[in-house]
Amino acid sequence: MKLVSWNVNGLRACVNKGFYDYFRAVDADIFCVQETKLQAGQIDLELSEEYEQYWNYAEKKGYSGTAVFTRIKPQSVRYGLEDDSEPEGRIITLEYESFYLVNVYTPNAKRDLSRLPYRLEWEERFRSYLVELDRQKSVIVTGDMNVAHREIDIKNAKSNAGNSGFTLEEREKMTQLLEAGFVDTFRYFYPDRDNVYSWWSYMPKVRERNIGWRIDYFLVSNRLSEKLVDAQIDCHVMGSDHCPVVLEMANI
Repeated sequence: MKLVSWNVNGLRACVNKGFYDYFRAVDADIFCVQETKLQAGQIDLELSEEYEQYWNYAEKKGYSGTAVFTRIKPQSVRYGLEDDSEPEGRIITLEYESFYLVNVYTPNAKRDLSRLPYRLEWEERFRSYLVELDRQKSVIVTGDMNVAHREIDIKNAKSNAGNSGFTLEEREKMTQLLEAGFVDTFRYFYPDRDNVYSWWSYMPKVRERNIGWRIDYFLVSNRLSEKLVDAQIDCHVMGSDHCPVVLEMANI
């Protein structure tokens, strides 16, 4: 089974920058996107009929939003956290026979950290949500989680210390999530691989010089570790300021 996740930073724009070429080439069973930045009826995505499409739109136009395109029919679909309508369209949960798939676009703390308190509170609720799902069946969670967990996950760790996405508080929330029973699949296979990132600023020559952050993840329940086949970051794929991340698993 192949799963892909990509923050497309505006799906309508990405469609004009090679989205379809990549989508067809990667041939995923489940393809998750974040930051769709559109409302219902604003795009007619031309995917094969074998894919079912599930969308969670933000109430604010041109903002946030998530979607999942899946060949495997889910048993149920849930939008937002159980106790929260999540007006920013940040979470979709698909229930399958033996696992839950959670697609997430984690809130950004903002450059001035004005949204950090909300971000940290959101992280607490999100971790509780995943832990509760994990009690029922295994969980695969993917998406733009807006944090570089360790120094190896960011090009300039010292100069970025304390910046949004690399505060001690945000990094600790990721540590707590992993300690709650989840595996960072890329680090499972490549614990010491550096200079591999999934997001780059649009500033001139930043991506060309690979000055990036690894903030897009596939996490899985610890008990799924034996099912992992490989995890990759498709750094060569353009079309967004993020690149896709890929997880291959034995059938579960």
